[in-house]
Amino acid sequence: MNFTKETRVTLNDGNMMPILGLGTYAAPDVPKSLAEDAVKVAIDLGYRHIDGAFITGNEMQIGNAIRCKIAEGVIKREDLFYTGKLWCTYFSPEMVRKGLERSLRDMGLDYLDLFLMHWPVSLKPTGAADPSDTDKPFIYDNVDFCATWEALEACKDAGLVKSLGVSNFNRRQLERLLNKPGLKYKPVCNQVECHIYLNQNKLHSYCKSKDIVVVAYSVLGSHRDKNWVDLSLPVLLDDPILNKIAAKYNRSSAEVAMRFILQKGIVVLAKSFSPARIRQNLGVFEFELKPEDMKTLDSLDRNLHYGPFKEVKQHPEYPFHDEY
Repeated sequence: MNFTKETRVTLNDGNMMPILGLGTYAAPDVPKSLAEDAVKVAIDLGYRHIDGAFITGNEMQIGNAIRCKIAEGVIKREDLFYTGKLWCTYFSPEMVRKGLERSLRDMGLDYLDLFLMHWPVSLKPTGAADPSDTDKPFIYDNVDFCATWEALEACKDAGLVKSLGVSNFNRRQLERLLNKPGLKYKPVCNQVECHIYLNQNKLHSYCKSKDIVVVAYSVLGSHRDKNWVDLSLPVLLDDPILNKIAAKYNRSSAEVAMRFILQKGIVVLAKSFSPARIRQNLGVFEFELKPEDMKTLDSLDRNLHYGPFKEVKQHPEYPFHDEY
C-alpha cells in the first residue's frame, strides 16, 4: 500500500478526493484565527484536502487561508479539495441553496468540491443551532432528507458544488436515499466517526458494495469538547495496545491510529491546529502496518461513539439506534 500525500481516491462521480485531509473543527472558545493559521501551514506542507463545516463558525477564516495561498501561487483552486456541510437547520428544500451560498460567501469561493448533509436529522432554525447554546433547546423538524437531497442535486447542476455526500448516515438511511425514485446523483461518500474503538467494519463493507467512500473523522478519538463529548470516556491515544504497536514501529500513537484507518481503505481526516502535529501526521505515509498488527487493532473495537449527538436521540432519524 504505497500511499503518499498526493494519493487520491476516485469518487463514483469521477472526481478525486485526497486520502488525507485536515479537519478544522474547534470548540466555541477556540480563537477562529487558529483555523486560518492551521490551514496555511497544512497547505504549505502539501495537504490538499480541507474539511470544514458551517456549524463550526470558522469558514471565513478557512476561506481567507485558501485565498491567501492561491494569491501566493502555492496552489491553484483546482488543486485543493474543500468539503463543506449543510447544517440541520437548512434542510427544508427552499433553504438548502441558501445554506450552501452562505458557506461560499463566507469563504469567498465560487464552488465547493464536496457538500455533505451533516446529519440525517432536520432541525428548525427557530431553536438552538448547536449544543453550546444552552439558552435554547433544539427543535426537531420532520423534513424528509430525500427532499433535501433533491435540492442539493439542483445545487450541483447549478455548478455550486462538484460532489455531493452525506455524513453520519446509517445503512438503512443510505438505502432509502439510494432507492429514492428519480435519484440523479448517488452520494459519493459517508463521513462518519471511525477509529480503533469504532472500526465501522459493517458500514464500510456496505458502503464499498455501493461505491460510496467512507471518510473518517475523530480518528484520534475526540477533541474532548464537553458540548459534544462525555469526558469520562477513555482517551484513545492512551490505549496500551495502540502504544505498544506504535513503539514497535517507532511512531506516535496518533500516526498508527491514522495509518490503521488508511490501510482499511478509508479516507482520514486529522484535526489539529498545532503546526508540529500537522507536520507529524504526514508520517502516516512513511510506514506500513503488518497484517497481524492491523488484526490486533481491529480487535480493539468496542462500538464506542465519542460524538453520539445525544441531544437529538429522540429524533425519528437519529442514526445510532441501528446496529450500523
